[in-house]
Amino acid sequence: MAWHALSEKEVLQKLDSSKEGLHSQEAEKRLEQYGKNEITRKKKISALKIFIDQFKDFLIWILFAAAVVSGLLGEMADVVLISIILIANAILGFVQEYKAESSIEALRKMASLKAIVMRDGREQDIDATLLVPGDVVVLQEGMKVPADLRLLEVHNIETQEAALTGESVPVQKELVVVKEDSALGDRHNMMFKGTIITRGAGKAVIVDTGMKTELGKIAGMIEEAEVMLTPLQKKLDHFGKVLGVAVLVICAVVFGAGVLRGEEMLVMLLVAISLAVAAVPEGLPAVVTITLSIGVQRMIKRNALIRKLPSVETLGCCQVICADKTGTLTHNQMTVKKIFVDNQFITVAGEGYEPQGEFSKHTKDLEILLRIGALCNDAVVKKGEEIYEVIGDPTEGAILVSAMKAGIGKTAANAYPRIDEIPFDSKRKLMTTIHKDKNKTIAYTKGAVDKLVNICDRILIDGKVKKLSIADKKKIFEANDTLAKEALRVLAFAYGEKAEKNMVFVGLQGMIDPPRSEAIEAIENCHKAGIKVVMITGDHAITADAIGKKMGIEGKVITGVELDKLGDVEFEHEIDNISIYARVNPEHKLRIITTFQNKGLVTAMTGDGVNDAPALKKADIGVAMGITGTDVAKEASDMILTDDNFASLVNAIEEGRIVFDNIKKFVEFLLSCNLGEVLVITLAIVIGLPLPLIAVQILWMNLVTDGLPALALGMNPGDSGIMGRKPRKKGNTIVTKFGLARLILTGSIMTAGTLFMFMYGDPQNNLEYAQTLAFCTIIFFQLFQALNCRSLTESLFSVPVNKWLFVALASSVLLQLVVIYTPLSQYFGTIALGIGDWVMIISISSTVFILREIVKFVEHRLNI
Repeated sequence: MAWHALSEKEVLQKLDSSKEGLHSQEAEKRLEQYGKNEITRKKKISALKIFIDQFKDFLIWILFAAAVVSGLLGEMADVVLISIILIANAILGFVQEYKAESSIEALRKMASLKAIVMRDGREQDIDATLLVPGDVVVLQEGMKVPADLRLLEVHNIETQEAALTGESVPVQKELVVVKEDSALGDRHNMMFKGTIITRGAGKAVIVDTGMKTELGKIAGMIEEAEVMLTPLQKKLDHFGKVLGVAVLVICAVVFGAGVLRGEEMLVMLLVAISLAVAAVPEGLPAVVTITLSIGVQRMIKRNALIRKLPSVETLGCCQVICADKTGTLTHNQMTVKKIFVDNQFITVAGEGYEPQGEFSKHTKDLEILLRIGALCNDAVVKKGEEIYEVIGDPTEGAILVSAMKAGIGKTAANAYPRIDEIPFDSKRKLMTTIHKDKNKTIAYTKGAVDKLVNICDRILIDGKVKKLSIADKKKIFEANDTLAKEALRVLAFAYGEKAEKNMVFVGLQGMIDPPRSEAIEAIENCHKAGIKVVMITGDHAITADAIGKKMGIEGKVITGVELDKLGDVEFEHEIDNISIYARVNPEHKLRIITTFQNKGLVTAMTGDGVNDAPALKKADIGVAMGITGTDVAKEASDMILTDDNFASLVNAIEEGRIVFDNIKKFVEFLLSCNLGEVLVITLAIVIGLPLPLIAVQILWMNLVTDGLPALALGMNPGDSGIMGRKPRKKGNTIVTKFGLARLILTGSIMTAGTLFMFMYGDPQNNLEYAQTLAFCTIIFFQLFQALNCRSLTESLFSVPVNKWLFVALASSVLLQLVVIYTPLSQYFGTIALGIGDWVMIISISSTVFILREIVKFVEHRLNI
């Protein structure tokens, strides 16, 4: 129901209540009817289900089959290896997902508080969970609002609603009827569960409790938000299915061809099964997991904490960032940026509540202006564990900080002790404090420009007090307009012997929640990388537009009310032209995210408030703030910026691109090697040659080449200019058409070279020698291919050295020599080779590296 559109009398009538509240018996009945005032959840976390879900990937099923086959062949080492990989992946995925499901618990913690209500005609302290619609709550400064309320009495009430609406400054509450279609932030006669009263007192009647509150609706949206598969998960699932079908077909062909040729059925069955095991890159899930983990460690060093491993890769293909303004693009700390005094504008440096910053100039009366702001002020600025914090009204905090930058703080109260005050009033829009100044008293006043000018008859300019003329008033209002056009919130300051009467006008201070300087640069980098940045805020459209222009976000500005008027088809058509959303609700954020996703765009959402949580969970990558972010936002996110710096998100996107590049590199490496193995066996059978490789050699080759070199490729530092590319499209496969061509070329070269060495060894008369030559040749082909895959586009000689790759290659060579020159050779069917044999092997196998370098050179010259 639109409670904000009804009068106080109508609200009380519909709730069957009065200003004296409810009787205890009636409250008990309503508690049974409406339930407790708490955040509940429909679904319970099932640890077993989360763990079982880790084994639903098709590639995992293939690996299970590979483990069974390896067991039948007696290859227990492969069984153990595959089992360790599967269990480790399952445990890692389980831990990440179980933690991610705790967002509702964080919301429930927010609801644990007490409340003062009118019951049986008197004030009573009760547990907030026992509140019901119709209860009348007594409001006090500093309290957390226990339910959604309609105001009945107001005494200068302001609430901080940033966590719910995104509004960066406290909202002044009034007893006015509001239009039914008003945005959440414009319902000034309402107060919402979970927000905080920063000033004033009053009474209000509860209209909604528990899950029906705005906070409860957000909890419901978090729970109902669909968990999206990441692009990498989709690609690997598709890849696993295609690979599984291909392996089965190839193995069936090899088995059938061998049997038709006259080979023993048991021998061909073992070869076909071994080939199946070899063709499936069982190291792939492990290498993907480790590569993602390496990316996580890199991101931590750059102030980005990843909560879900696949999200690392998702960042790499991010195409849209929906950035919450307050606390993400800005500091969520009001800051005085400009001052008007002595008919001059003064710029104030510094951002946030830290009292550091210079003034562009010092005039005679600047100190007086700042002293008025410091003394006519109830805020306190203190240094917390990580940042400076304001206790009290953020606007007053900003004014106090501006004074502290000039060395004027609360210590001024010792020289001018406060002896009386006239609190801020929404009708007067003024606040006055009265101080003792030696043997006399002096009043300091701050407030709305028009209201304050009306109580002044003089003005202070260059140290002299003169009559406030019409021309002076014109200059004051022109200065106010100038500051307002920059989206600054303006307050005026005056002093006098009498409170709010015949006062002396001193000047203006303009403040704003300022953009982060590093965020401006980060947005520019996003544009270069082809990433669209959208700003979402609870602020008014004029303020949002001004901030957006300062940050380099150009495009159409639209409000939540205007968005509601657009149909889904119309909005999907228009969304590309919109860059700023103002006065939006949590439902709007979800709609924005969903529409981008429906257009096939990988979308990130940043935020720090409770109101951001549903969109954070719905987005392809939800990014919460680590310092100012609420627990709810953090628990609903995939990633946390530990320094609340938008620039850290852009750094994380760069790391995400590097991670996906590395995944592509080792996938191409593994597939090209496996393709070579399959083609060697298949072609040898087709043309009537003896088997060039036996089952145990195939399995050993799989272990040696699928392990360390692939892992080392996952540790590459990344190619140059990676942030100059456009984002990958969501449907792009891991293996592109060019990649497939490279696979076929590489596999063909490996096949030709290996069979050449096999026939060179005279298999008809010396089969064991020929098989050893083929075995070593294809192993070294694959090691040279690992060097090729250091970069898919750049020459090995133009990229930074990857020391881990050379360590891996050296280890693989050593392992190969062990099965040639030790007693293990009898188990692998190999014999010792001479120096001449090794010269031949290296000469032949290096051709795959030499040819690939030539292709890369031609591609660069032709700009392919």
